[in-house]
Amino acid sequence: MTVARTICLGFLALITLGSLLLFLPIATADGTWNNPIVALFTSTSAVCVTGLAVVDTGEYFSFWGQLFILLLIQVGGLGYMMTTTFLILLLGRKFDLRQKFAIQESFDRPFLQGSTNLVRSIIATTAIFEITGIFLLLRTFVVEYGWSDGLWLSIFHSISAWNNAGFSLFSDSLVGYQDSWAINLIISSLVIFGGIGYQVIVEMYLWFLNFAQRKRKRFCFSLNFKVVTSTTILLLIVGTIAFFFTELQNPDTLQTLPFKAKFLSAWFQSMTTRTAGFNTIDLGEMTAAGLFITMGLMFIGASPSGTGGGIKTTTFRILYDSTRSVLRGKNQVVIYQREVPSTLILKAIAVVFGSAATIVVATILISWFDAGFYFIQILFEVISAFATVGLSVGITADISTLSKLILVFVMYAGRVSILIFIAAIIGDSRPSTVQYPEENLLVG
Repeated sequence: MTVARTICLGFLALITLGSLLLFLPIATADGTWNNPIVALFTSTSAVCVTGLAVVDTGEYFSFWGQLFILLLIQVGGLGYMMTTTFLILLLGRKFDLRQKFAIQESFDRPFLQGSTNLVRSIIATTAIFEITGIFLLLRTFVVEYGWSDGLWLSIFHSISAWNNAGFSLFSDSLVGYQDSWAINLIISSLVIFGGIGYQVIVEMYLWFLNFAQRKRKRFCFSLNFKVVTSTTILLLIVGTIAFFFTELQNPDTLQTLPFKAKFLSAWFQSMTTRTAGFNTIDLGEMTAAGLFITMGLMFIGASPSGTGGGIKTTTFRILYDSTRSVLRGKNQVVIYQREVPSTLILKAIAVVFGSAATIVVATILISWFDAGFYFIQILFEVISAFATVGLSVGITADISTLSKLILVFVMYAGRVSILIFIAAIIGDSRPSTVQYPEENLLVG
C-alpha cells in the first residue's frame, strides 16, 4: 500500500470510528440514538479539524459526546500517522520504514532521519501549548461558570483552538467575548502558533536558546521560517485593516460597538481565517466585501506542518513571487536570496489548481441541489470546508443531505491534502526518463 493511501485510509478509519461513537445514545444530550448524518458530519468536521456543525455542539451533545469530539479533534490535529507512531513509541516498539515515509509525506520533510525525535517534539509542543492555554482560560471561565464547567470549557476551547478546529460549546461561538482582551489574545495565540507549523516553533525555541546563552555565532533561520512568519504577519495586519474598514459602517457587525470591541473583532476575524473557525461577530450579517476578504484569507489558510488547512502561506508566497519574477522579466524565483526549485513551483501550481477545481465542482453541485441559497453563501461554506476553517454564514444546518455529504467529502479532501488524495487514487507516479523537445505557445 502506498504512503498516500495509508494516510487517506487512516483518516477514513478515524472518521468511521468517530461516527459510530457519536451515533451512540450516550453521545446525545437526550440519550437517544443520533442522526447518522449528524454523526458523520460532526465526526468528519472534528477529525478534519474544521469546525463546521449542523447542530449546537454544547446543547445537542452530552458530556461524552463532547469528549468524543475533543478526542477526534486531538487525533485529527496531530494527524493519523503521528498519533499511531506516538502510540507505538509508548509501547516501546520501533516503527518501520513505511511509517517513516508516511511521517515524511505528512510533514513534507526531505529526509527520514530523526523521525522519532520529531514525533516526540511535536507531542511535547502540543501538550505544552494546550496545558498553558487551559490554565490561562481558567481565569475567565471559572469566574463565570464555576470550577466544574469552567475547567471543561477551558480544556475544550484550548484544545480546539490549538488544533485550529473552531468547535465551541457556546451557541454563538465567542461572540459573547468580543470585547475581552484575555479571551481574544489567548485564543488568537493558540490558533496562530498551532497553525504556523512545528518547524517554525522549533526554530523560535532554538533562536531563544542561542540568544539566552549569548552565543557569538549568529543564528540562521531557514527559508521556511522567514516565508511563513513574514507572510503570516502580513496577512494578519492586512486582514485586520481590511475588516475594520469594510465593516466599520455595518450596524450588524462593528458600527455599534465601542472602539475597543471594533478593533478586537477586526483582529479576531483576520486571525480566525488562519483556519481557526471561531468568530466574535455574526458572519451572516457581514458585507459582501467582508465575506470575499474572508474567503480569500481562508483559501490561503495556515502554514505547512501546522494544524490548519488551506493552500498554505508558503504556496501563496511562491506563486506571488513567481508572478513578480515574470513581471520583472526574470527566469528565476528568488525569495530572501534563495532560489526556489522549479519542482516546488510546479507543486504550488498543482495545489492551487486542484484546490480551486475541488471548490468549483463542489459549489456547482451544492448550488444545483440547494438552489434556494445565495451563491456567495454556498461558495463561502465550500471554501470554509475545504480549507478546514469552520466559519459559516449560518446555512450549514439547513442545506440538503446530499449537500452535507458533499461538504463531508470536501472537508476530507482538504484535510488530507488534495495532492495526497489524488496520489492515493492514481497510485505511485513513476518519473519519466523521456525528454521531449520544447515549443512555445501563447499564454495570457
